[in-house]
Amino acid sequence: MEHVPALDEDLKKTLGPATAKVLAEQLGLHTALDLLHHYPRRYAERGELTSLAGLADQIDEHVTVVAQVADARVLTFNGGRGRRLEVTITDGSGRLQLVFFGSGVHKPHKELLPGSRAMFAGKVSMFNHKFQLAHPAYEPLGEDAGERDAAAAFAGRLIPIYPACAKLESWKIAKAVDAVLPRAQEVVDPLPAALREGRGLVPLTEALLKIHRPATKADIDDARQRLKWDEAFVLQVALARRRHADSQLPAVPRRPVPGGLLDSLDDKLPFTLTEGQRTVSKEIFDDLATDHPMHRLLQGEVGSGKTLVALRAMLAVVDSGGQAALLAPTEVLAQQHHRSITEMMGELAENWGLWREAPPRKGGDDRRAGTLGGSGQGTKVVLLTGSMGMPARRRALLDLVTGEAGIVIGTHALIEDKVQFHDLGLVVVDEQHRFGVEQRDALRSKGKQPPHLLVMTATPIPRTVAMTVFGDLETSVLDQLPAGRSPIATHVVPAKDKPHFLARAWERVREEVENGHQAYVVCPRIGDDDEAADPRKKAAGKKAAGKKAAEEDGDKRPPLAVLDLAEQLTRGPLAAVGVAVLHGRMDPADKDDVMRRFTAGEIKVLVATTVIEVGVNVPNATVMVIMDADRFGVSQLHQLRGRVGRGSAPGLCLLVSEAHEASPARARLAAVAATLDGFALSRIDLEQRREGDVLGQAQSGVRSSLRMLAVIEDEEVIAQAREEATRVVADDPALERLPGLRTALDALLDTEREQYLEKG
Repeated sequence: MEHVPALDEDLKKTLGPATAKVLAEQLGLHTALDLLHHYPRRYAERGELTSLAGLADQIDEHVTVVAQVADARVLTFNGGRGRRLEVTITDGSGRLQLVFFGSGVHKPHKELLPGSRAMFAGKVSMFNHKFQLAHPAYEPLGEDAGERDAAAAFAGRLIPIYPACAKLESWKIAKAVDAVLPRAQEVVDPLPAALREGRGLVPLTEALLKIHRPATKADIDDARQRLKWDEAFVLQVALARRRHADSQLPAVPRRPVPGGLLDSLDDKLPFTLTEGQRTVSKEIFDDLATDHPMHRLLQGEVGSGKTLVALRAMLAVVDSGGQAALLAPTEVLAQQHHRSITEMMGELAENWGLWREAPPRKGGDDRRAGTLGGSGQGTKVVLLTGSMGMPARRRALLDLVTGEAGIVIGTHALIEDKVQFHDLGLVVVDEQHRFGVEQRDALRSKGKQPPHLLVMTATPIPRTVAMTVFGDLETSVLDQLPAGRSPIATHVVPAKDKPHFLARAWERVREEVENGHQAYVVCPRIGDDDEAADPRKKAAGKKAAGKKAAEEDGDKRPPLAVLDLAEQLTRGPLAAVGVAVLHGRMDPADKDDVMRRFTAGEIKVLVATTVIEVGVNVPNATVMVIMDADRFGVSQLHQLRGRVGRGSAPGLCLLVSEAHEASPARARLAAVAATLDGFALSRIDLEQRREGDVLGQAQSGVRSSLRMLAVIEDEEVIAQAREEATRVVADDPALERLPGLRTALDALLDTEREQYLEKG
């Protein structure tokens, strides 16, 4: 069913080309429907002044304030040739200075009289230790003195404050909304009537009118509750349809074979599986044994043994005659997985060519153990990455297409057209959020029938995020660390306030090395040398790495770089220690060589970027120093910290920061230092980052799918919406009886997001 044409109409026809262009380019709003879903960020009352007390957090930000003029005066300069109007506004909690120059003085001098009230919009700056807006846009909030009732209504009316931009102030957006608001009568309501009435939700038209032009605060609450339900329900319906479609697909059941590779691996493990690993493995094996594809998310604490669980699943598939592919986001991680898996398998990987007699396979396929055999002594484990030499690459490709290799571990090189499998039965995707939709789907399409899918996340994620981002997957959780893992102590090192703390940090690194251990030093950036050749990378890198901390702390220093710091450490505090560097732009062979030498203990201190964030397993590494730690997110710090404490010796993580003690950045670091609970930290991370667009579009500039729904705060709404969506889709998978809901799926989920949901 198509949209009502008036709602789908380009805003140029209603608002004119100039305004429509700004709305499209700056806010991603193209149609009347888009504008109706551009909700006010907050509301001001004409009878109450918006607080100016919080401007300290808004330096260099574009703000809208409602305030009263306290004082206005014209000053001259340059011997009387120049004129400047200074206006002081107040709301009782703070004061703000407005300045106008030159010909821009006359109009505000007449309109902004002491005692008058207005809405002001502009960028907050500091001048002579005072907050200031230079040449702000403003909208007087006068009263019609001749009509007392109208004036009283005017004074109590709620003023919507819209998410705005420098080129279009909030009140201009409000006028644009006024122009399209009558079309709210034409919207198609996506919620089934029975659901809406059962939940006590207002109709969609009423919700849109109340969110944009509320008469009371109760109107706002009614509208928000309804619009949150729309977002949660439509998204959960999309995910429920995906789950339903997956349940209809055919797949080859892959059951473990007694006496096969899986049993051989379990027999040779030098430790016992944790209860969590056994439970999750059973969930996976149960899924693999069905005749439709497994779609399972495996998440867990850093160091909880997810790789071993994935390996056991891969060996179960190989035992059943299939192949398994592990897709890693980087070459470093792919190489690390290859090393750790072949080490865990031992001779089961090394002696892949050995096989013992096994009965011929059904249908005359006489492949036996040692290739994809059921009960043999080993299988070939191959690595396939983009940087491999041609001879090695040819061998790996041949091993895959003939079935010689039971397990392949690789990067995006695995999804190239020329890569063919003999019988792909399982795809394991590590660190899913680093892969695009097309990449994941291309690998899954290489199976004769849809292969089973296991997705691993590096750090825990909150339950509601699992229900949204990974809502089409069943979830398994590993929250128990293997026996023998040592605790990790974490401390914040305030380098600016207490430089001697940083000196002590380097002493601790030397002490650990003298005791036979190793250390990581992590920096946010590689170095200026590689960026000088590409100004775009330089600008993007500095913006991404430093924006958050710089905004919070006024610290404009570029983030520390691996190459610079390694040189300083080699000449200074770690001069007597073997220091090496590792970063993403090194030649792949050099990266692999550095990791091998570090793993072997030849390199004592590794100065690296976040390339070591996941999958790196060096039990002898006991200390990690994270420089400019405030430049990293909470979950990323937790993930990095998980690289130490993986052996019998206690781990130590030092978070070095120049952020002020009272800053939000330091509060984040204190939260990381206070707990090793990744699930607790994941909630903090989400709350502090704000969930943005949970479908992965937060940084792209594309408008968010979730404008009203807060993933953490609205956990109950999401859970209820999931239940309702599952019921609706079970009853009517094609939504034939719910055309309004089908329309909403098209309107709220753009093509890219639909593909994301479709392809899992």
